[in-house]
Amino acid sequence: MKSILRSIAAVLGYIGDGVLLVLSDLGGMAILATKVAIQAIRPPYRLGNFLSSFEAIGVGSISVVVLTAIFTGAVFGVQTTLAFRMFNAQGLVGAAVALSLTRELAPVLTGLMVTGRAGSAIATELGSMRVTEQIDALATMAVNPLHYLLVPRVIAGLLALPILTMIFDVVGVFGAYVVAVLMEGISEAEFWSRIQSWVDLEDVFGGLVKAAVFGLVISLSACFKGFYAGGGAKGVGVATTQAVVMSSVLILVLDYWLTNLMMGWWSRV
Repeated sequence: MKSILRSIAAVLGYIGDGVLLVLSDLGGMAILATKVAIQAIRPPYRLGNFLSSFEAIGVGSISVVVLTAIFTGAVFGVQTTLAFRMFNAQGLVGAAVALSLTRELAPVLTGLMVTGRAGSAIATELGSMRVTEQIDALATMAVNPLHYLLVPRVIAGLLALPILTMIFDVVGVFGAYVVAVLMEGISEAEFWSRIQSWVDLEDVFGGLVKAAVFGLVISLSACFKGFYAGGGAKGVGVATTQAVVMSSVLILVLDYWLTNLMMGWWSRV
């Protein structure tokens, strides 16, 4: 009996430590976000740093986003064509794929791809600068590390994700078009006309709002874990892993709440 109680206590302790760690990280990210927002409105405005960060996060992620989008659209084209053919409703394939991409898949998959590629790179770069005392050197030279290092990366993540999501939308629909129209023989006119009829501006706009939130979460998580990394090379690796896990989980959790929020808002309009 005592051994069972000790096991239960150990499990509860493990869960409690995990919950405290998550709450501590979320609180730290909220404080960091406030500091970054304050620094962002203060001059000097480092356009060169922003463009460099935007290139690393946005431009550098285009290839992986395009590759993911075209095969995601193609897979959805295959699956929806097979499913709708059973109900003789193949004409809805384009609309179903476009709605799925614009509302959910494009922002979520774009966020996860950028997390794996750019988020991990940001955490590694900042963590390396922290353990090699380069960030301390910036402070010694009277350069605010938050203003110099974090503000450009956070703004770049906030702006890059919606643009990458728009690219994902277009390329994903093209992938579905290739499969549904060119390979499965669905009417091209019906494919495009159904998209025009069923997909509203609100669907696209909602996906872009989600993408902006995900971009903010990705850049903040990576900056938070990298900026406060410690423990040498091993600590940098741990910080990078934690940044990717935290960003990925937050994207999925926030997607659920944002979807409910938007659906509730649209139903009242």
